[in-house]
Order: sequence, then C-alpha cells, then structure tokens
Amino acid sequence: MKADVIAAIRSPSLFKPWFRDLATWAAWLTFLRTLFALPMDDADLATYSECTGRPTPPTAPAKEAWLVVGRRGGKSQILATIAVFLAAFIDWTPFLVPGESALIQVIAQDRRQARVIYRYARAMLTRVPALKPLVASDSGDIIELTNGISVEITTCSFRAVRGYTVVAALLDEIAFWRNDETSANPDSEVLAALRPAMATIPNALLLAASSPYAKRGQLYRNHREHYGKDGDPILVWQAPTKRMNPSLPLSVIEEAYERDPESASAEYGATFRSDIENFVSRETIDAVTMPGRTELPPLSAINYNAFVDPSGGSADSMTLAISHLENEVAILDCVREVKPPFSPEAVVTEFAAVLKAYDVSEVHGDRYAGEWPRERFLLQGITYVPSERSKGDIYRELLPRLNARKIELLDIPRLASQFCGLERRTARGGKDSIDHAPGAHDDLCNAVAGALVNAAVAVNPWIRWADLL
Repeated sequence: MKADVIAAIRSPSLFKPWFRDLATWAAWLTFLRTLFALPMDDADLATYSECTGRPTPPTAPAKEAWLVVGRRGGKSQILATIAVFLAAFIDWTPFLVPGESALIQVIAQDRRQARVIYRYARAMLTRVPALKPLVASDSGDIIELTNGISVEITTCSFRAVRGYTVVAALLDEIAFWRNDETSANPDSEVLAALRPAMATIPNALLLAASSPYAKRGQLYRNHREHYGKDGDPILVWQAPTKRMNPSLPLSVIEEAYERDPESASAEYGATFRSDIENFVSRETIDAVTMPGRTELPPLSAINYNAFVDPSGGSADSMTLAISHLENEVAILDCVREVKPPFSPEAVVTEFAAVLKAYDVSEVHGDRYAGEWPRERFLLQGITYVPSERSKGDIYRELLPRLNARKIELLDIPRLASQFCGLERRTARGGKDSIDHAPGAHDDLCNAVAGALVNAAVAVNPWIRWADLL
C-alpha cells in the first residue's frame, strides 16, 4: 500500500498524539494533500484555491513548495511531520548506491530555531513504538536511521549543505535568514548549494516555510513568479495565521494590529510589507568599493575624521572608522571592529592607539552610551564628541554621495553586506527611518557612514575665512 501522510496523522499508533484536534488542522491537511497530490473533497478544493490562487488541483507530488504563512500558524509541527514521514515511510534506496547515506536537512537561521522542528521530529521517531527501532543514533544535531536516512539540523550557510546527498530540505523562516559573518541574506547561496545535492534524487523535496517580510529575497521572488499560476511545478501556498491555526486566540492578533498594523499584516496576515525597501543597492556599493584596498596608511599632510560606534561588549561589535576628504571625495582610510565578548576599556585603548597613528585627537560617536565613552577616551588623550546627527540622518546624508560616487570604500565584504542590508522604513506618519533588518547588524557601516559624512561636510575655518577675504 502506498504511504499516505494523512493516514499516518490520523493513526493513533503513529502521529495522532501530535494532532489531537484534527478539526483545527483542516487547512494543513489540505496543504499535505496538495503537496503529495492526494485525493481532495470539495472542502479541500475550496481551501486549495483560496491558498494557492489556482483552480486545478495537482496531479503529481510537488518537488518544490513555498509556504507563506503567518506566525503561530503551525509551520514547525508540519515541517517536522513531513521530515519524519519522508525519512520513515519513503524508500529512497533505488536512488542511492550501496553504502551511500542521504540526509533530510532542517535548515534555519540558527541551531536554536532549527531545534524546534528537530525536537518534534525526534519525539515522533523515539516515542512512536513502530518507529523507534529505526533510530540507530541520536547525537542532538542528527538522528541516524537504520534505513540509511538521517535527519539533521543545520544553519543557513551554503558551506553546511555541500558534499551531501539530500532527499529533502526543509527551510524554516527563510525570509529572515541572516549570516552573522557578513550580515547578508544567504537564501540564494543556500539554494544554489542545495539543488546540486538533490539533483540525483528524482523525488527530492524542497520545502520552504516562513512568515513574510519585505518584498525581496527568494520567498518573495517565488511568490511573485509562481503564486496563482495553474500547472506551475513550483507550488506557492499563502495563508494568514488564523486560516491555518483557528485555535489561536483572536485577541493576540487584534492586539498586534493595534500596536503596529504594517508589522502585524506581515506576521499574522501573511502579506509582504510595503513599507520596507532596500536603502542602497549592491551595484551602488560595488561601484564605490576600491578592489583590493583594505586600508590606507596615515599621511602627515592629511586631516582625518573619525567616528566610533561604542558597545558594552556583550551583544554588538564596537567599531571605528577613519576617513578624509580629497578632491570632494570622502575616502575611507581605516576601519576596526572588535566582536563581543570584549572589555570596552581594552577596546578604547586599542582604538586610541589607531587614532593617534592617524594624528586624530577627536572622535565622534553616538549618544546612546552616556558618559563612559567620553570618560574612557579622555583617559587616552582623545576627545569624544557626541554626534549631532542621528544614525538615520547620517545614512540619509551619505546616500546622495554614494549615488554620485563621491565616496571611496575599502574592500571589506562584511562592510558591503551591512550597507546592502540596511532598510528604509516608512512610518505611519510618513517619516522614513533607516536601520538594519531584524537579526542583522550595522555596527561597521554605522561607524563608516559617520566618518564619511563628517569628512564630506568638514570645512577648514581658515580656508573659509580666506575665501571670504
């Protein structure tokens, strides 16, 4: 008899303990029938058309599916069920050579998030008597089964998926993937590494599930290109939280809409945000980046400007940037970044030595840190001046110079990625704010932007007086 995921969910001896009130999972059961091309009744067909925008149900299982579903919609539990079903009930041996093992990968922003799905999968495999004999080993990050299939959790790094045979990849909250090293969104790189790993498995499944965010990235691209297109081999399913999980109290959603309608419409309404766009394009940053230039040595005839982004040493990096103006072009000379954990006092001492090497006795920085940066830098003979501009104002002043190519950046990939990861948000009052995306960082580009803007607007008072004369 052909394996049926719906039958497994309904079976008290298999997955039913995880789906006690099946009525609240009705929309998810329809999704599973869609994913595996199982028979549908009239109610299923109505839900299918509502969530896919397609009139004709599929005739073959999907090889690639994208779920755009609101928060608390039940995505993690469904992904875990699919992972266990594929690992335990599908025979992959016809596609594997003797001795070859294959993976079902659960990929998320970090291991903590991936473990949500992993714990569901582990419980199903170890607590269901019929499945428990399949478990050969459980290391905490990977469950190896006796049939040669392993369920593994990993982070969203393209390096982590290379070199494996992958029969299924479950991508959790892909709209929010960020790389700590580059602050870049690595969704396209991970997908590019995954597809060759799945190429030798005819029935391999790529399933991405996420609540939506801004109108960019692979989730948005696939929704734009494949949603509502009948017969398209790439399935896109879009549904708000309440549609997929009617048991969630309506008050939770209503309170979220009262606090922030735009955010709630994405998190619970499953619609992509229209109030967020990229601050600057990759092409613009590449055009002002000097290839191979990572630092310029100090010269005695140049007046340098410096900007520091302080940090307490536990969460964010502490960064320093030094720049100068030459022929109306603001040039970045030097950057320093110290990642947490660190001693703020030790970093101030280190940064002061760099500033003195460039003959800089005054450094600007933001006001958030109170008096301690001023006091610590003063002990090192450096005057700390709180910036008169907010971070958003600095970025806004930098943008026209970036577009006019009146900037020269050092060739530092992390710096370029942080600039490209900045977002411009339009508030309800119409005012724009510029900041990093959730889970990302802008410590490095904040200091660099401050130094470059200060260099661009700095005017020597003696030259100004001479011009007036």
